Amino acid sequence: MLHSTWRSVFRRGAMAAAFGVFAAGLTVVAPLASNAAAAGTLQQVTDFGSNPGNLAMYEYAPSNLPANAPLVVALHGCTQSASDYHTHSGWQKFADEWGFAVVYPQTSAANNSLSCFSWFDSTKDTRGSGEAASVKQMVDTAVTQYGSDRSRIFVTGLSAGGGMTADLLADYPDVFAGGSVDSGIPAQCATTQTAASGCQYSNQNLTPKQWGDKARNSYPGYSGPWPRVAIWQGSSDTTVAPVNGTELRDQWTDVWGIGQTASSTQNLTGGTTESIYNDPAGKPAVALFSVSGMAHGLAVNPGSGADQCGTTGTYYLNSICSSYYTAKFWGLDGSGGQGGTGSLPAPSGLTVTGTTDTGASLSWNSVSGAASYNVYRDGTKVGSATGTTYTDTGLSAGTTYGYTVAAVDSSGAVGASSVSVTATTTGSAPQCYTDNNYNQVAAGRAHQSGGYTYADGSDQNMGLYNVAVTHTLKETSPGYFVIADSGC
Repeated sequence: MLHSTWRSVFRRGAMAAAFGVFAAGLTVVAPLASNAAAAGTLQQVTDFGSNPGNLAMYEYAPSNLPANAPLVVALHGCTQSASDYHTHSGWQKFADEWGFAVVYPQTSAANNSLSCFSWFDSTKDTRGSGEAASVKQMVDTAVTQYGSDRSRIFVTGLSAGGGMTADLLADYPDVFAGGSVDSGIPAQCATTQTAASGCQYSNQNLTPKQWGDKARNSYPGYSGPWPRVAIWQGSSDTTVAPVNGTELRDQWTDVWGIGQTASSTQNLTGGTTESIYNDPAGKPAVALFSVSGMAHGLAVNPGSGADQCGTTGTYYLNSICSSYYTAKFWGLDGSGGQGGTGSLPAPSGLTVTGTTDTGASLSWNSVSGAASYNVYRDGTKVGSATGTTYTDTGLSAGTTYGYTVAAVDSSGAVGASSVSVTATTTGSAPQCYTDNNYNQVAAGRAHQSGGYTYADGSDQNMGLYNVAVTHTLKETSPGYFVIADSGC
């Protein structure tokens, strides 16, 4: 049964005020019995925890997903489904190209008559409660299943899903490294359903600090780091007033402790203006994408171009591929998100020209307008070059690394990243052994003296000679071991 506020909205002929605007054709996925998704398909996971929010979990991963890959959580709008969002949004394309998994939470009419995520209900959208807690359980399940990198977990959502995205970023800044609110609402704008329409239609006349406090109060005592937030808003949206984009900008720049004056702006395709707000270190922290003339929906741009994605439909609007620019802002393309979204194309012809036991050499084709090139190893920038060659050094023997390259223009804007290539160094990969000190000595990897344990070869002190102290030892050469507790 709809609340009276929602019924009055419908009588005005504006179903959109309750985020019930979505009438997209739904592609329903039948529930599956399996608890893990098959690679390369969208499937349901039926057992992911206590599920206090009564949500369904769907997920997608490319068949060649590497370990320690990023994870994206994508929330649909009202009356939509996980399958519908997966089909239209374009996230599958970039999951395949750049190597990450996607989790699609799905709500239903059992939770809300219009199948909206409950961004306006403080019993469902707060840390440890309801739908928010269910999404957190999905993240934990996916991380265990895929071996995802916990430092690269992101969340995005459309409309009501965007409102829930903002809440999740405020609830779990320790979980999400970044987010994207598409045609959505600031975190904790409304705490009851009756207040929802006011947030959608009206300027709330709050200061940036007041908006920031709403986010900070969602997880009292948390001191950072905060998620990087992209905001997408159409200038002709009559369902979620464009002022919401400004309010989201105010909220998250205040959370970051930065001003509301853009560090840089540029014009993108589809009548889109990108405004970047840098953190004190000069790295983009908040991005506001304003799409001129776009109504309520998710910005897509069908086509085969590198910066195109998605398919059009009801509330999937042809203007610009928001998923592409969001993924680049987060650094999912391997750029690390260091320089925004420059316009230079991806370098072609990236090739591994040689390897040693400690290095890998690369070459690529030049890009017109490039002042330099950034080189990324496994998603992290490792160097730059003014020419079209680079040698990466200090690598481990017998180990495979992934590389991408991106062109940088004279203003410092980083363009699209190249296709990834892999390089495997020569020699044998070092072996690592994790055990207690007693067993390390018994295995011949360490020795004891005076009640203490020392690694063979390096003679590093491993602590007391007993079964209570555990270390990881790396054998860097035959019979030579070093402590590698931080990772092998």
